[in-house]
Amino acid sequence: MTSLISVPDRISVAALLVAAGRGLRAGLDIPKQYLDLAGETMLTRSIRALAADKRVKQILCVIHPDDRARYDEAIEPLPSEIKTRLVEPTFGGATRQESGKAGLEALAVSDHPPDIILVHDAARPFASEALIARSIESAYLKGAAIPGISVIDTIKKTDLSGIITSTPPRRDLRAVQTPQAFKFDILLKAHRSALSAKDIEFTDDASIAEWAGHKVHIFEGEPENIKVTTPEDVSEARQRLSGPRDVRTGIGYDVHAFEDGDRVILGGVPIPFTKKLKGHSDADVGLHALTDAIFGALAEGDIGSHFPPSDGQWKNADSALFLRHAVDRVKARGGVIKHLDLTLICEAPKIGPHRDAIRARIAELCGVKISRVGVKATTTEQLGFTGRGEGIAAQAIATIELPDLA
Repeated sequence: MTSLISVPDRISVAALLVAAGRGLRAGLDIPKQYLDLAGETMLTRSIRALAADKRVKQILCVIHPDDRARYDEAIEPLPSEIKTRLVEPTFGGATRQESGKAGLEALAVSDHPPDIILVHDAARPFASEALIARSIESAYLKGAAIPGISVIDTIKKTDLSGIITSTPPRRDLRAVQTPQAFKFDILLKAHRSALSAKDIEFTDDASIAEWAGHKVHIFEGEPENIKVTTPEDVSEARQRLSGPRDVRTGIGYDVHAFEDGDRVILGGVPIPFTKKLKGHSDADVGLHALTDAIFGALAEGDIGSHFPPSDGQWKNADSALFLRHAVDRVKARGGVIKHLDLTLICEAPKIGPHRDAIRARIAELCGVKISRVGVKATTTEQLGFTGRGEGIAAQAIATIELPDLA
């Protein structure tokens, strides 16, 4: 472990673990920080990460008022060496800023206020001992410092109407992480002053320090130091800790003929057209193919076995119901959808202008990021029934991940 500098023994270090959020984006029925990851909660894994550096003498968790019983249960298995460094938890507020200030004020009135404070997200359980060391040393050297990693994607700045206004150079951008590290008096005073900033939303402690006029430095973060936010992040975290996962691929195919009408529904999006698709339900050929692809990956039959066309209740049904059911079957087996790819085959209507709307609708129905949904369109060069304009075909591939229980 390479140190930036040697921090004198007289310098006291405390860690503030922010754990008062509800974690709704993770799609769980409990706050994500209490999620079990290979036999231990995310919260206690984050506590262990901070405690790995023996210079961290105090660890204060800021929790939700409703979570005291969960907190007590979570820390019970921790070794006594770590428990002795845990300070009585403090209840957080409605915002990250309020929770952070509550924790700082609790440490300020303690018998031994620290010289250096590390502020860490409970949802980052993979911070390494080396990263914690860099945090402490950067705070001592710079006064205010945060970990960051280089941005790989090109970033665009837009106005409220979605028009690009600028493209910041990637060399100037960093994706920031925690623990964010400060001299304690700097951050405490900044938080107290920020109470006067009524119309500013501070998303992290560095923003508060910047607003208060302090120069905040960047030190090297870690790509592995992910923040667990979405169901996909939960799956990745469990995979790291729980061993192998079962990755499966399913293929779906569907065809519907045209009949008289004024629109087609493709991928959950109504598209004006001179015809409509004929079928027992709304004949959304795209969603039908995706649904079959998911069922195929699960090895659970096809759309017809789950929703028989002979059953009158599915007459004119919204195909979103079928796709949601397939997604629910993945979740029921502890799985997650990793990627969906849909190809629509037709001469008309033109799919290009509606591609992003279709991607967005599929992402919404499946509870995944739009970056995990591909939609393409092609023709058959006027060959076959699609080439003659008699209907539309669709092909889909679904990649899912299940617990490896074999």
